[in-house]
Parts: sequence; C-alpha cells; structure tokens
Amino acid sequence: MARIVQKFGGTSVGDIERIRNVATKVKRDVDSGNEVAVVLSAMAGTTDQLVAWTRDAASNVDPREYDVVVSTGEQITTGLLAIILQDMGIPARSWASWQLPIKTDAAHTKARIRGIETASVETDLKAGRVAVFPGFQGISPDGRITTLGRGGSDTSAVALAAALDADRCDIYTDVEGVYTCDPRIVSKARKLERITYEEMLESASLGAKVLQARAVEMGMKHHVQIQVRSSFEDVPGTMVVDEDEIVEREIISAITYSREEAKITVAKVADKPGVAAAIFGPLADANINVDMIVQNVSEDGNQTDITFTVPEGDSLRAIDTIKQSQDAIGYQRIDHDADVVKISVIGVGMRSHAGVAQRMFKTLSEKAINIQVISTSEIKVSVLIAEEYTELALRALHSAYGMDVE
Repeated sequence: MARIVQKFGGTSVGDIERIRNVATKVKRDVDSGNEVAVVLSAMAGTTDQLVAWTRDAASNVDPREYDVVVSTGEQITTGLLAIILQDMGIPARSWASWQLPIKTDAAHTKARIRGIETASVETDLKAGRVAVFPGFQGISPDGRITTLGRGGSDTSAVALAAALDADRCDIYTDVEGVYTCDPRIVSKARKLERITYEEMLESASLGAKVLQARAVEMGMKHHVQIQVRSSFEDVPGTMVVDEDEIVEREIISAITYSREEAKITVAKVADKPGVAAAIFGPLADANINVDMIVQNVSEDGNQTDITFTVPEGDSLRAIDTIKQSQDAIGYQRIDHDADVVKISVIGVGMRSHAGVAQRMFKTLSEKAINIQVISTSEIKVSVLIAEEYTELALRALHSAYGMDVE
C-alpha cells in the first residue's frame, strides 16, 4: 500500500465528463489498496473569468477580496469530484483550505505556503476515505483566504505530498510527460523517462509549462518524488527525481524557450561605479525581476550601454521606473524590444562535458541567427534571439545535440 497525492489541472476537470475520468483514475489507485489525496484546479477558463469579473468590478481591486473571488473555482471542482466518487461507491470528502488549515504568508495573490496541518486528513486516509483539496490557495495569519499565483495548484499538491509524507505526487496534465523540447514545434522531441529536480527547475523557470517552478523547488527541498503524466492517455509519465537516481546522464536533457521576454537597453550611461546600482536598485524596489544582463565594452572609457531582459508584462513599468531615476543614471535614451525569445539548453551533464555552449553558438551561426544576449549557469546556457527564428533555432539545436527521435 502506498500513499499517493494526485493533482489534476484545469483541462483535466474541464467538464463533468472529464471529472468522471478523473474519478476513474482515483478509483484505480483506491482499488489497488492505496491511500489517495487529490488536489484540483478550477475548470479550464474559470479562473480567467473570475479575474475578469474583478477587473470589471473596480479599477483598483483590494487583493484580499480578489483572492476571495478567484479562489472559488477550485471549490466547485472539489465538491463535484467528491460527489462523483461517492456515487461510484468510493468514500470521499472535499476539504476547504481553511479546514486543515493550509497556512500561508499574507502576500495576497502570490502567497507562499508556510505549513499544512494534516492530523484530520491522516484520520480520513487511514479510514480509506479519499480526501479532495482545492489547489492554488490557503489561509493567511489573520484568517483571510490567499491564493498562490497562477499555476499554484502544482505547488499545493507537492506541499501536501510533503506534509503527508506521501510516496509519490502524480501531476496529471494534458501532455504525456516531460519532453526534450516542445513537441508541437519539434516533431522529433522525445519523452523523458526521468529528469532531475535541477533540470526540471531550470526548465520550468526558463519557459517549460509542464510544472510550476515553485512546485519543483519544493519537491527538491522535501525529496518528494514527482511524476508528470497524462490525464487522457494511460501511459507512463516522467519521473522527477534526485540526480543520483539517474545512472546514465544525458549531456543535454531539454531545450526550452520563452516568448514572455522583453529586452531593454539603457544607452550611453557613464562608465563608472554606481551606475548599475542606480538602474537595478529601483527595479528591485518595484519587484521587477531582471534576468539576462550584458554591459557593452566602453570604447572611450566614458560611456557604455547596459542591456537586460524583464518579463514582457513588466517592460513598460520597468521603463517608467528607469525614467524616474534619470538624474541618478544619466542615460541618453532607452531602447525597448519585445520581439525576442529566450532559448535555453539544459542538462546536468554540462558539469563534466566541455563544448556545450560552443556547439550552441556554432549551430545558431550556421543558421544565420544572431545572438543578442547570453547568460549561463552550471547546468544551462541561455541566449536571446529575434522571435522570428524561434522554431528554426529549436529544431536546429535539437538535432545538433543528437536528441532527435529516429
């Protein structure tokens, strides 16, 4: 007997028939003698509608009331699944986040989980009752409903698995697992049987939409074994595991892309100490995340250009923030380009193999693709290129690293 946490996303619970499909998967694990807890998202499109209603209601929405509204979608799916399971003869009960409780901080709309009390749920699971939970939400220290940010149901599921000391956390989604690249673009992409937490964390933070980065980070911290698998196809998924559980490591495990980037160049600033701090300090104070950074070489020793990327949705706010600090920075102009994409190659095998970056640069050069910005870490190399070359770059790199399925 095992203890399993299952998480189903919005497309998996999009209507009553799909919720029935979820119930059959839950029943299969229950019939195998396992203890099962389920975490659900809202029906696909529901959260978007709830967010739209809050925006229609007022131009400046209290984040506490925003969370009250957008958290209701998951309450519907948890209740419906519990009803369907009961109708199938399976003991089940739905839980609200405050009933455990799932404790978070007070950062409404982007709260972080601080702890989960599981005593009551443990009693239910040991009695053979399926426990059904809403993802994406919790309770603040002052007793208000909080939400974890979009995609937060993955984090809810992994946190619950850690709190319950579950044997596995199955993340059901609309893909069959984690692929070497987006199979919608690269037809020769292959599904991975296993991927390390570090590789999955880099992939999630660099554009892959399979798992939320915070969920992977939590799984790595608490050693929760995560399986990504399909809600619609009964096939093995991809296991996210510790590095030492993968015997033969690939040099490159994944190639990702993110179109949600904007490039900003602050041109002709003084080449002297303190200028970078004058640019990036106000951006940090405004909670704008800066990713790739490059400073051009100053030919005369007096002036230089500083280029960096931010999330596209924050780009105009970032420009306004810099403009407010113009006296401290002393720039001549600001250039902005949203027609860019970040391409990343990821793999723990980079630690022991030279030439990974050189192969990337050579491959893009052969395709006449100009690299605008470069950033690296121990297990990834990222480049910024013009968005129009996205598909060409992904296919060329996938072939160059020998990752194509023959």
